[in-house]
Amino acid sequence: MKRTFITMLLGVCICLLGYAQEYQKTALGLTTTLAENTVEIKFYSNEIVRIIKYPKGNQYERESLSVILKPQPVTLKVTDGADALEIASKTLKVQLNKTEGTVRFYKSTGASLLSEKNTGIGFTPVKDNGKDTYAVYQAFNLDADEPIYGLGQHQRGNLNQRNQSYRLEQSNLDDVVPFFQSFKGYGVFWDNYAPTDFTDNAAETSFRSDVGDAIDYYVMYGGNADGVISQMRTLTGKAPLFPLWTYGFWQSKERYKSQYELIDVVKQYRKLGVPLDGIIQDWRYWGNNYLWNAMEFLNPGFPSPDQMVKEVHDLHAHLMISVWSSFGPMTKQYKELAAENMLLNFTTWPESGSEKWPPNPDYPSGVLVYDVYNPKARDIYWKYLNKGLFSLGIDGWWMDSTEPDHLQIKPEDYTNETYLGSFRKVRNAFPLMAVGGVYTHQRAITDDKRVFILTRSAFAGQQRFGANTWSGDTQASWETLRNQIPAGLNFSLSGIPYWNSDIGGFFLHHYRDALHNADYRELYTRWLEFGTFSPMMRSHGTDAPREIYQFGKKGDPIFDTQEKFIKLRYALLPYIYSCAYAITEYNSSMMRALFMDFPEDSKVWDNTEEYMFGKSLLIHPVTRSMYVKANDASNSVADFSKVQSQKTYLPEGTYWYDFWNNEKFEGGQTVERTTPLDIIPVYVKSGTILPIGPDVQYATEKSWDHLTLCVYPGMDGTFTLYEDEFDTYNYEQGAFSTIVFSWDDVHGKLTISKRKGDYQGMLTKRTFSIRLPNGKEKEIVYKGKKVTIKME
Repeated sequence: MKRTFITMLLGVCICLLGYAQEYQKTALGLTTTLAENTVEIKFYSNEIVRIIKYPKGNQYERESLSVILKPQPVTLKVTDGADALEIASKTLKVQLNKTEGTVRFYKSTGASLLSEKNTGIGFTPVKDNGKDTYAVYQAFNLDADEPIYGLGQHQRGNLNQRNQSYRLEQSNLDDVVPFFQSFKGYGVFWDNYAPTDFTDNAAETSFRSDVGDAIDYYVMYGGNADGVISQMRTLTGKAPLFPLWTYGFWQSKERYKSQYELIDVVKQYRKLGVPLDGIIQDWRYWGNNYLWNAMEFLNPGFPSPDQMVKEVHDLHAHLMISVWSSFGPMTKQYKELAAENMLLNFTTWPESGSEKWPPNPDYPSGVLVYDVYNPKARDIYWKYLNKGLFSLGIDGWWMDSTEPDHLQIKPEDYTNETYLGSFRKVRNAFPLMAVGGVYTHQRAITDDKRVFILTRSAFAGQQRFGANTWSGDTQASWETLRNQIPAGLNFSLSGIPYWNSDIGGFFLHHYRDALHNADYRELYTRWLEFGTFSPMMRSHGTDAPREIYQFGKKGDPIFDTQEKFIKLRYALLPYIYSCAYAITEYNSSMMRALFMDFPEDSKVWDNTEEYMFGKSLLIHPVTRSMYVKANDASNSVADFSKVQSQKTYLPEGTYWYDFWNNEKFEGGQTVERTTPLDIIPVYVKSGTILPIGPDVQYATEKSWDHLTLCVYPGMDGTFTLYEDEFDTYNYEQGAFSTIVFSWDDVHGKLTISKRKGDYQGMLTKRTFSIRLPNGKEKEIVYKGKKVTIKME
């Protein structure tokens, strides 16, 4: 009997020893070795889980450049089943198949979200600058009819990313974010910076990166698109608030050749009474290409840059200036960086020291990109930026070529050794590091001036660095304009909320004498209308100037339409700025795919032509020529005598009001409205409370002491009006106010809540005019106390 007991006890010990060898429970999850690979499952929150895989016997420790979330305390339950290990938070269940080593993801209810493909893991040994590492591959199984979105910005014209394949590598027109989100309410972030192939077909959805020491990705559950975006920003950083003036109208071109020309543009806008908040100085203010990006005004056309900045500010405008990620060999920066071996040796723009086109190879520019991954190099970059430009009072940074320009690509280019390893290994994170370096340095020296960066490229996490990304050097065409809509939407669905495009397209290769070409004039005007409802409204391009007065004068249809929409942008600033607050405070998005707000309506899941601007306005830009008889780039003639029309699908589940005439429609149908040159279809969702601001020449010319509140009945609704000092970071310490407006549709009552918060300069008394679509209007004086108004 005693011998039997001892034998049983020994058996139990052996079983426990085998159990302990199967997996180790960790503070964040568990670690085990299956199918010759170590697998780590780490919960960062109840909604976010990290999966790491690497060959057995290796070690893997890595601090992500994108991820800033520190793992939060999570109560986890581990279940050791016959076929799988299961680890669960209150939101997610993760199952690890013991035989295959594959991972499956479920909601806490048991509903399936995502699964790894059985044969979809790979470690291919490669040498990376002499170091042993791998090309890594992970494939997933998705439902056959499951839409996915994101992956950054691409310009193919599609919204749903199923059945697409991309080479995910930063370029002028493609901004890489290796993240997609599913209509099922989850997202996948592939945390790898190397060039990566994304593939989606009937067999698999996969990421395959050129180099990586491990497979390293995150799965997050948000329930819907907004929730997934919120989780992505929780993981990689929240978006700070831009100054109010950045949401006004911006004028630019390639390029103003003197300070007098630049100042005159601002003066012309003021003289015409057309609103303007920003003017941009493009490249070569530093002089020749050997002085590329010197961050000094060495061009004779800019003899008094301090006076230029003062005059712009005296005209109540702001000045942004072009800076690059590269330096010419005669600059101080180049010499200092070269001495520290902080330059990367590959061909970038400009190729020639001569400004003539095409580049003359006999006179190479010698311009080289700097090692943005090196913190000391970023210090040097800011030192000169601060001394040469920020000290003058420059208001914002146009960080061009942050992908960066990589021309005449050769395999050996990727062997450039950066501070963080080979260029191959960190290639796609370049814009994140470049933009982040400027943001963090400016934040370190002042909180009195918010950072505002316009940049051509982006990577996961870049939203935390005060940057608005534009869509690159596009070619002007109607097709390009159409493609901007899904490009911007997928970018937003990747978790980065601020995006814009060159109004009118950058290059005009298809148009000769564009300013007198009717087809281009119509295209530019329609693009400007689209820009009115973009996170940044900015006119820019080469081959022809784009200032409003280049298109005619008051009384001309083209001029009048442009002026109308620029003024509309300013009237919407209280709405736009409040939407920006929702981005910062609640991880919201400004440019929204229709399915984000109407997920039950399958007709909008892949709508590439319409979108929501904020949560109240449905925008359907006109992206096809309507008024040019002959679509000939050299000899087109406009005919406005016969007004055309455009059909718009209105999502079901709400009523819609035509923004222009207040006509009411039931959702779930396609409607047609006339679209003269000065109209694009804009519809307002019922329940909307839309604040309309004063007629101004610049964003802060007049206080918001008298706002019109346009109320659109049909459903209950709320809107939060946000205000602060408009250009400091004091809001981070609570220096702001909010007023909540609530519409009770059944009783026809609008309640204005008690104002919350305060800040320096806050209005203590103001007037609200409440207006209904039927023309009924009431006016009240508001002093910060709760008030309810009954509307007829």
